[in-house]
Amino acid sequence: MKYDIINACSDLGVHVNGSDKGPIYLSKSIKKNDNIENIYTLEKEKCIKSLDKNDKQKNLNEVNIFNENLYNIVKNVIDDNKFPITLGGDHSIVIASALASINKNKNLGIIWIDSHGDYNNFKTTISGNIHGLPFAAITGYDDTDKLTKFHSGNFYNTKNAVLVGARDLDEKEIENLKDAGITIFTTDEIKKYGVQSIMKKAFTIASQNTCGIHISYDIDVIDPNTAPGVSIPAINGISDIDAYSIMNYIIENKNLVKSLDIVEYNPELDIDNKTLNIATTLLDNFLNDKIKIKN
Repeated sequence: MKYDIINACSDLGVHVNGSDKGPIYLSKSIKKNDNIENIYTLEKEKCIKSLDKNDKQKNLNEVNIFNENLYNIVKNVIDDNKFPITLGGDHSIVIASALASINKNKNLGIIWIDSHGDYNNFKTTISGNIHGLPFAAITGYDDTDKLTKFHSGNFYNTKNAVLVGARDLDEKEIENLKDAGITIFTTDEIKKYGVQSIMKKAFTIASQNTCGIHISYDIDVIDPNTAPGVSIPAINGISDIDAYSIMNYIIENKNLVKSLDIVEYNPELDIDNKTLNIATTLLDNFLNDKIKIKN
């Protein structure tokens, strides 16, 4: 399999700075791999980034400009018969990568690995951070069409949409998730039943009557004591062992996977490269079909 890596260098979707630098750190840290054909880098446009807590549509226009450009890059990668790996950047960049993948693959399921639900809309968002809306946007939920006007084609069917690792959900966001019919597996369920059991269920749901799966892997699913380099940490996360085991399951079922994101690494908040080392290992393992348990 031939891969193209897309560095999606934007932190416009969150009020915390620094995740725009994550993709470059990650792509420079991976081992040389003959299956990587191209590495593309998309930088956010220079702008005055809104950090206003009362702004409920922070950087909406700038996010949309960035995502439209990213959307076209990912579509071109798929047209060239390459597997797209999109590195964020905050999670709002996945509005582009996930929709570009379903634009080309027509009918996909999605597994959203994240401590947060990212299923707010503009009526329920508390922070106004757009990285809290992308999962809703790619399923076409409610008023999130403000974020997807550049997209032509299908949205993800909520029957084939799975959230894995949830533990930090807003009250109204939970209502949105239930209303949409998203399947949710919490961090506590991962710890109770094990990664293998949860991921098997997630893949079964996401692959049912679809032609493949998009995987969006947010590093903040890992406990911040283990992986501190994320913009919005959520306590009581999964271990590094479980993080590697999730990737192991993805690798073992790579025949079903059409596209991959790894997002939310923030080097400005990392400590002793702890998070970089984990994220790099996850990416290297995927690229090399290597099963890893722990360093």
